[in-house]
Amino acid sequence: MARYHDPLCRLCRREGEKLFLKGERCFTDKCSIERRKYAPGQHGQRRAKLSDYGIQLKEKQKVRRIYGLMERQFRKYFAEAERRKGITGTLLLQYLELRLDNIVFRLGFASNRNQARQLITHGHLAVNGRKVNIPSFRVKVGDVVEVLENSKNIGSIAESLTRIEHTGLPGWIEVDAQNMKGKVVQLPEREDIPLVAKEQLIVEFYSR
Repeated sequence: MARYHDPLCRLCRREGEKLFLKGERCFTDKCSIERRKYAPGQHGQRRAKLSDYGIQLKEKQKVRRIYGLMERQFRKYFAEAERRKGITGTLLLQYLELRLDNIVFRLGFASNRNQARQLITHGHLAVNGRKVNIPSFRVKVGDVVEVLENSKNIGSIAESLTRIEHTGLPGWIEVDAQNMKGKVVQLPEREDIPLVAKEQLIVEFYSR
């Protein structure tokens, strides 16, 4: 599958706000957007007025980049949300939040979603006692996500758990840090998703 391999800090500068893609670094003075609050490239300091389409596109790109998805995969999530009954924007965010890589990040096992994705693909995580190495695996209510016994000595996991106060723990999941396991206790409502985004603009973008 295609994957973004360029510097992550460029994405934050492109959006003009922190997307918290690099974990602990984003909370320090080393964060690039703190030093250069303009878009990358030779024309980055120009202030262009965005059209309605441009505003919608910018919001869609921001959310897609936060979750680390390529356009085709993101579009599939939207199509699924659009088919279901309910508020399309909220359903879209629910599907994104229930991805295994996002759950691992929210539980504090990884400092960012890229690191969570790497832990999963390397076979360090299990869902309901069964090893899962697919980052897009959709976790359901009641599922238990845990670090495999042989992987509990990985330093980055223990270190990330000590930093959970930066990201916070959403109310729809619970974590047992000592045993390195967590559980999805309910579906996330919009107010439970710690994401600064205007999902209605994404719905309007794809509905054009």
